[in-house]
Amino acid sequence: MKECMFYKEVDYGKVECLLCPHNCIISEGKTGVCRVRKNVGGRLISLNYGKISALNLDPIEKKPLRRFMPFTQTLSIGSFGCNMKCPWCQNYNISMETPRTTDMTPQEIVDIALTKKYPSISYTYNEPTVYYEFAYDTARLAKDKGIKNIMVTNGYINEEPLELILPYIDAFNIDLKTYSLKNYKKYCGGGLNEVKNTIKKAATSSHVEITSLMVTGINDDLDDLEEMCKWLASVNAKIPMHLSRYFPMYKYHEPETKASLLYDAEKIAKKYLEYVYLGNIK
Repeated sequence: MKECMFYKEVDYGKVECLLCPHNCIISEGKTGVCRVRKNVGGRLISLNYGKISALNLDPIEKKPLRRFMPFTQTLSIGSFGCNMKCPWCQNYNISMETPRTTDMTPQEIVDIALTKKYPSISYTYNEPTVYYEFAYDTARLAKDKGIKNIMVTNGYINEEPLELILPYIDAFNIDLKTYSLKNYKKYCGGGLNEVKNTIKKAATSSHVEITSLMVTGINDDLDDLEEMCKWLASVNAKIPMHLSRYFPMYKYHEPETKASLLYDAEKIAKKYLEYVYLGNIK
């Protein structure tokens, strides 16, 4: 068992997890929102450390990253668990459920990348924040060997753990799910302002690209999209924006995003941002 890095003891045998803004207060034998950080005898334990549910070689453009190491491939790894609850989750079988996994060490992951001469490792598929300790240990080893590190994340992480891992992460794709505070809380179980803070902080030292899945009935309001793009441009107008088409998935079954809406959204985004890409459109 791997002890978690960010927590503190509170009253009556409970612990407070300090990894993400949920700041879960966890009783003995229980887990937090993410289901993978458990109070065991007053110690917070990572249940998914080294538990790999997916390991693949992907084009880096699939992350998606379009302006970082283009036309290369990245060794992509995932575990299980998530600190949000999006009902349209595209990877719900590993983020919301407990899949079959293979035990691997950080060194084994890095050795694969070295042996196969893969130039980068991506922490992806499920939310890497909730397998923070494994991503952190792996990223440090990879960095020492000249391998780039990529984090594909919802951005819902507290400032201290973000600052600790930032020197080892070369690129982020951050999922900005909606520009509505109400919808972030209601549907995702997270917070818009905290994700915006992550974007601003990450952009100071790493390459950052943004993805927004345009979910029917959730974030398909073009006025909200325009406000999102204005804000993103205020951080850096050169941050690439990926506007991606939603398809019914998991517990959300509204019709797929209309292609015409994506094209309208692209026109709006390009008023403020230099690089705008459409995803899942064909």
